[in-house]
Amino acid sequence: MKIKNRELDYETVLSLPREKHLPPKRPHIIFRTLLKTLSTPDLKATNFSLEKTGMERLGKNEPALFLMNHSSFIDLKIAASVLYPRPFNIVCTSDGFVGKAALMRNFGCIPTKKFITDTTLVRDMLYAAKELHDSILLYPEASYTFDGTATPLPESMGKLLKLLKLPLVMIKTDGAFLRDPLYNMLQLRKVNVRATMRYVLSPDEIKEKSVAELNAVLKDLFTFDNFRSQQENGVLVTEPFRADGLNRVLYQCPKCGSEGRMEGKGISLRCGCCGKSWQLTENGCLKAEDGDDLFTHIPDWYAWERSCVRRQLEEGTYRLDIPVQIRMLVDSKCLYTVGEGRLTHTVEGFHLTGCSGKLNYAHSPAMSYSLYSDYYWYELGDMICIGDSDALYYCFPKSGGDIVAKTRLAAEELFKLKCKTAQR
Repeated sequence: MKIKNRELDYETVLSLPREKHLPPKRPHIIFRTLLKTLSTPDLKATNFSLEKTGMERLGKNEPALFLMNHSSFIDLKIAASVLYPRPFNIVCTSDGFVGKAALMRNFGCIPTKKFITDTTLVRDMLYAAKELHDSILLYPEASYTFDGTATPLPESMGKLLKLLKLPLVMIKTDGAFLRDPLYNMLQLRKVNVRATMRYVLSPDEIKEKSVAELNAVLKDLFTFDNFRSQQENGVLVTEPFRADGLNRVLYQCPKCGSEGRMEGKGISLRCGCCGKSWQLTENGCLKAEDGDDLFTHIPDWYAWERSCVRRQLEEGTYRLDIPVQIRMLVDSKCLYTVGEGRLTHTVEGFHLTGCSGKLNYAHSPAMSYSLYSDYYWYELGDMICIGDSDALYYCFPKSGGDIVAKTRLAAEELFKLKCKTAQR
């Protein structure tokens, strides 16, 4: 999938008129049927199956809030199938509207800017639920998982449940990540996919619980480990490219500590500094080709990298300073390439400069609990996105080495540290 792109100078992009906000639109049955039909081939290819629990509690025409874990693009296709013919509005990232805003609205999509306080989104969700009497589909993790485990949820989710006053239903997928993990360059694997749809809480049950209790329920719902599930269920991924790009997630060598020197290719992961190498087995385990395994489980390795980043933050040694190509999003017409610049990230947050000195944007650590970052984003390259309600800046690193995962980890850990300091 690609995105409409245009080269334009920075000042011209800033002066472009902002689009008028439009309220959500109920998707016509024709568009619901079209979306379901377009989703069918991929679901058949994965032998998709669905298990329902407690869904008899939800009325046929009763709107609900459907939460879903975010593993790969097939998530939307699953939702389009299992929710049909129920009308629902989908909360999706604003860049998904570029070049096709009218179509996305007809499909019921509600745009939002990831990891940015968006009061308009809350109003749109209330409008969809109370005025249109539609259900709402929301991926609260906001970004695809890198290592197959849950990404952080916003603490505002409990408040949202109370505000919407809708039944809460959870759709959890199994196999979607293994079929198309983000690091693997859009190469699909032959893996069966299934999902469970569970009625979690009624509006009355939500009313009785505190925000903290609701957040605890959500944290439990979004606790999973796709690699562990693969091993426990005996799922084999036999493709000879299964380790391609794994260095994007496992960027730091646990033997020598070097960063950005790992290479995932074929079925192997190797450190270009010390030569230590591992094989990614068919059941999703790591096995050293010589000596100690050090790590056999990918999420454990990723958690270790997180601890290393946190230590650097606490010691004041963490710093990202790289040249980037800059693209901007200010409307749904185009993604605008505005030039080159430099992105730095320290304990003070992000700082983006460029466009011949015209661009100077600072993004504090407290502005977002995580980071919108992606691999091979719209086939343009690995990407880090920062910004505010006026503009989003998509930064594509021009230097070598894998920094996207580390930067997301740093943003998450820095947010925790800043919040902890503020609470003292």
